[in-house]
Amino acid sequence: MNASTNPIPARMRGVNRAEICDVNFQEFVRDWNGRADARPAPDEAILDGSALDARSFRELFESQLISRHLDLMARVLRVQNKVFYTIGSSGHEGNAMVARLTRHTDPAFLHYRSGGFMAERFRKLPGMDPIMDSALSFAASKDDPASGGRHKVWGSKPLWVLPQTSTIASHLPKAFGTAVAIEQGRRIGHKLPIPDDSITICSFGDASSNHATAQTAFNAAGWTAYQKLPAPVLFVCEDNGIGISVKTPNGWVERNFSERRDLDYFYADGLDLASGYGDVQRAVEHCRRTRRPTFLHLRTTRIMGHAGTDFEIEWRSIEELCAVEAGDPLLRSAAIALESGLMSNDEILGLYEDTRRKCFAAAEDADSRPRLTELADVMAPLAPYTPDKVQAEATRFDYNDKRAAAFGGEAKLPEKQAPKHLAIQINQALHDLFCKYPEALLFGEDVAQKGGVYTVTKGLHKAFGNKRVFNTLLDETIILGLAQGYGNMGMLPLPEIQYLAYFHNACDQIRGEAASLQFFSNGQYRNPMLMRIASLGYQRGFGGHFHNDNSITALRDIPGLIVGCPSRGDDAAMMLRTLAALAKVDGRVCAFLEPIALYMAKDLHEPGDGQWLTDYPAPDTALVLGEERVYNPEARDCVIFSFGNGVPMSLRAAREIERQHGWKVRVVDLRWLVPLNEAAIARHAGDCARILVVDEGRHSAGVGEGIITAITEAGHGAKPLRRIVGADTFTPLAGAAFLVIPSEAEIVAAAASLAKG
Repeated sequence: MNASTNPIPARMRGVNRAEICDVNFQEFVRDWNGRADARPAPDEAILDGSALDARSFRELFESQLISRHLDLMARVLRVQNKVFYTIGSSGHEGNAMVARLTRHTDPAFLHYRSGGFMAERFRKLPGMDPIMDSALSFAASKDDPASGGRHKVWGSKPLWVLPQTSTIASHLPKAFGTAVAIEQGRRIGHKLPIPDDSITICSFGDASSNHATAQTAFNAAGWTAYQKLPAPVLFVCEDNGIGISVKTPNGWVERNFSERRDLDYFYADGLDLASGYGDVQRAVEHCRRTRRPTFLHLRTTRIMGHAGTDFEIEWRSIEELCAVEAGDPLLRSAAIALESGLMSNDEILGLYEDTRRKCFAAAEDADSRPRLTELADVMAPLAPYTPDKVQAEATRFDYNDKRAAAFGGEAKLPEKQAPKHLAIQINQALHDLFCKYPEALLFGEDVAQKGGVYTVTKGLHKAFGNKRVFNTLLDETIILGLAQGYGNMGMLPLPEIQYLAYFHNACDQIRGEAASLQFFSNGQYRNPMLMRIASLGYQRGFGGHFHNDNSITALRDIPGLIVGCPSRGDDAAMMLRTLAALAKVDGRVCAFLEPIALYMAKDLHEPGDGQWLTDYPAPDTALVLGEERVYNPEARDCVIFSFGNGVPMSLRAAREIERQHGWKVRVVDLRWLVPLNEAAIARHAGDCARILVVDEGRHSAGVGEGIITAITEAGHGAKPLRRIVGADTFTPLAGAAFLVIPSEAEIVAAAASLAKG
């Protein structure tokens, strides 16, 4: 390649490490002057003693070159604003061996340095082009088949590569969950979308292996294997010895993982295809045969820095950089091709330059394609909602025979019983969902024989068995990782998080993983789930903050998540049906907040009045997403907006407000906290002369801000309005708890302040 055709600008020569690696390869091949006795036949070993045949080596080498030239192309075109991502795979091209030795139906959750893996996996199906698909992703083109231009991701629907962004270990729990789900599907008779003997592949870096989220996946895998339960996950640690600029201590990965009794360790040299191939093969075959979690420690290196903006020369010595670049795996692959006699110097250089031309041509083509320019297009796959289909599914009732068996006969069906409180109606609704959906699974801490801390899941384990209702280890991250895995395999997971405060331990499994999958896969993949969380305060001072958490904003801030919060039993049952339908039909990630303090509430105004007990709604009824419940809808003097615990409080306060001021008070139970029904809020605010917003969330971060914003933006902000809200503090024990959350007296006092003008 002469200077006139070299796409690397002259101003970058001599200082750009990408160019140096490029030139190193060409000079190495050009200057090699050894001799080979004969060219090996396609099915002969590429070198004596190697498990890799010549045909496979040639294709792996081609995949390595594709990965390398995609990196080089990205570095050049980034400065021209034609490429928007430069975290490369250079030095990691040996992961192509993992792709070759696994199937395209083995779900893969990949490290961002997986260019070699992807190029090789593309061989599994005819007619696919790894260069063009990757170029479209680098260019953020709408035509990108993985994400539709939303992010540079390694992903492919036909190749079962579930898109990952720049995750740091957060994909390990769901990879483990998917491996468990493969086996769980067989146990419950669920037809999987992939072969029953599939394994899950999960790759990550040596630095990421130290992350808490990674460690929780390794622990759960070991916990599972210790009990002789199958979990066929292949953890691939691509050890390049450094995380951005922090070096991994020599020998640390081997020391940390080689002696874990319930995580089977294999080592392979990812820098040498001829010697590493057999070891990768043994790890893959072991995982598939034994169905045990397997740890493949793959030696790699990192050349050209962490990303295009990482100028290593500023913090690493030139001697160290040269030593790293001398370990380039492409140099070793070229040497194997030459030593074996498979390829000549000119053949290798011709293939090298031909691959470069293809990558640059694809990049120029991708740059000419349209990009996302409209907000609606960006958001289209984030939160799909097909109301008619969801409602039809939510009200579908074709399982009465199963109900009768589950409840113990027609006479014991819940709709034929006396009114009941919230906890029982949730329990009855869960029984119904399990009759309706044979693929439904309920799991979490203490949910099985015990029936949950508050007995809300009592009887489900007995009725539906340990295959569908089961306890997990005490780890919210893994509970939500399992939920994602079951969703990937077409099941309907109902994970339970014991308290809202415990959700924060695992929030990123929803924020960064489950809720983002439809967005980053352009709607091709989905993580349907119905997550139940015992929530909120008012437990008469019991338990303090961790059992009275009101941090709803942590959920409301997750794009695409649906959050429902009932205050009474009939609403809870109908809401559960709608949430399950949203998960099944539209693949939505849903959170169901159960107000703990209302679980056993029976009375509303006076002891024994039974006004907070409800009939069980007929199984063919359900809520509409966003639909509110309105008490005293004809009232126009004042409206109170609330949810959860605030609803019965507001109803009691409304009676006192009417007694003191003569106002007729409308109370609106929002029921749905994400998305808020802004049109309904505006309508009720417009109907009434005064507005109260009762929010047990915190002053700086609750639900009330969203309600008031909806009111203001609808043009009703000038009306007399007060917000009754919790304080910006954690919840203390005993009676002090009631000092930090809204009270009925505060609602009445707020109304009095409105009465004064």
